[in-house]
Amino acid sequence: MFRSLLIATALFAATPIAAMAQSSNAAPAIPVLRANVAVATDVVRIGDVIDNAGDAAQIAIYRAPDLGTTGSLPTAQVLAALRAHQVIGVDTKDLREISVTRLARTLEPADIERQVAQVLEHRNGLGDAKDLQLTFDRGLQTLQLDAANNGAPHAVSVRFEPRSGRFDVVLEIANETASTPTRLRFTGTAVDTVEAAVLTRSIERNDIVKASDVIVERRPRAEVGREAAVRDQVVGMQARRQLRLGQALRTSDLSRPDLVQRDQAVTIVYRAAGITLTIRGKALENGTEGDVVNVTNLQTKRTFTGVVVGRGQVSVTPQTVVETASAIAAAPVALAANDHLPVSRKAE
Repeated sequence: MFRSLLIATALFAATPIAAMAQSSNAAPAIPVLRANVAVATDVVRIGDVIDNAGDAAQIAIYRAPDLGTTGSLPTAQVLAALRAHQVIGVDTKDLREISVTRLARTLEPADIERQVAQVLEHRNGLGDAKDLQLTFDRGLQTLQLDAANNGAPHAVSVRFEPRSGRFDVVLEIANETASTPTRLRFTGTAVDTVEAAVLTRSIERNDIVKASDVIVERRPRAEVGREAAVRDQVVGMQARRQLRLGQALRTSDLSRPDLVQRDQAVTIVYRAAGITLTIRGKALENGTEGDVVNVTNLQTKRTFTGVVVGRGQVSVTPQTVVETASAIAAAPVALAANDHLPVSRKAE
């Protein structure tokens, strides 16, 4: 909404200054009213509201609207102010009113927060600016500065207390029309954060984490340390311990899922001399892919070690097999007659 300029105060005493520019070789130019006026200072001058103002151009006739706002003036009111300074014969172009805008430099809250974060970046143990969560003592609002404040903001004073997280930052902006730059002070707290996978439900020990079990949130780095787990790292992993709803996961909370579990029936895979032999066995401990576990051959009741190669599968090598060469050679016949001890033998 336009804010009306209610008072047409003549800031300077009327002087008999002709409005029309004079030229020894040309007729005086007619003053022409402008429909839209933009001013960078706190006053509106005759030269702002009309073209061809001549020597009267610098006479101030109104106070400008607030920074960054627009006001309206009835044409009759403008003409009366002009006549007070002997400016007559103005071509109004049938305008009923004119609008006056006070130019300003706008600083949005997001811009201020980004600037302060950049100043605090890597200070006294803080991380990257993008990872800082700032809370200002006074809620940030859009700031309107005089348009002459066209310099880039830069810090002239920066304080940060790691224990409390308190910061005190003073930014300075150069002003092209003033010898003293504009200073802006901001205080509050800064917290270093990190993106983390957070549980949407409680999970029991050895449960597998599903995609629906986690969301991504920013959490204080102090809460999760340097081990914060991201979403892609946790889906499909197995909980090492009981985990609660809302907990930010660390990499140490999870492990690759067990493919073999204690007392589980497993397939023992033996490869040697161009043959593959599979025997029923039992795992004596849990293990994920690549883990070395103890297994028992259900036929011979012998125990030996193997490597977990798949779900319910353990691979053994000739060096780890306890059975003698004759027992292995006889195994295909003996196992084929036993429904509980299936075997396959093939040339490799």
